[in-house]
Amino acid sequence: MEWFYAKNNEKRGPVSGSQLKSMVVSGEVAGADLVWCEGMADWAPANEIQNFDDPELGASDSAGPPSQLPNDPVSTTPAMTQPSFSSTVPVPIKRPANPKAIVSLVCGCVGLVACCSFGTVSLVAVIFGHLAKSEIKNSSGQQGGEGMAVAGLVTGYIGLVVGFVGIISALADM
Repeated sequence: MEWFYAKNNEKRGPVSGSQLKSMVVSGEVAGADLVWCEGMADWAPANEIQNFDDPELGASDSAGPPSQLPNDPVSTTPAMTQPSFSSTVPVPIKRPANPKAIVSLVCGCVGLVACCSFGTVSLVAVIFGHLAKSEIKNSSGQQGGEGMAVAGLVTGYIGLVVGFVGIISALADM
């Protein structure tokens, strides 16, 4: 069975069912990328396909291939026609959060609540926040947690200011 897939609004294929399955497993074809084989009424996201080797997959009563992509030249082979992308829903990418971003956020919150630490916990939040942002930036999109790192930085800097004010007021009372 020949499969076709669409990436970046470009048709690709044909590939065998086992090739397509390994491409999905390796991430070369994302779960949100559309796939189609003869017998299917329209294109479907790869993550909705149960078995790439099943010839009865998606067989329908509809006669003819799925609708074509906008700006796609008319194909002479019915199997090469493309889907309409208007019905696809973007699938959010789940990336693991950077552990340093989590530490930064936790330390920043603790630093705000435990003002008696005079900013030491907040300093850890700032250091880990900057390290996390750097690692996330250099991970090529493989790590998430930038929002936590930024929140850790903000709460860490606020905690440092509160701690500094606490030290100044303690010294002024002497």
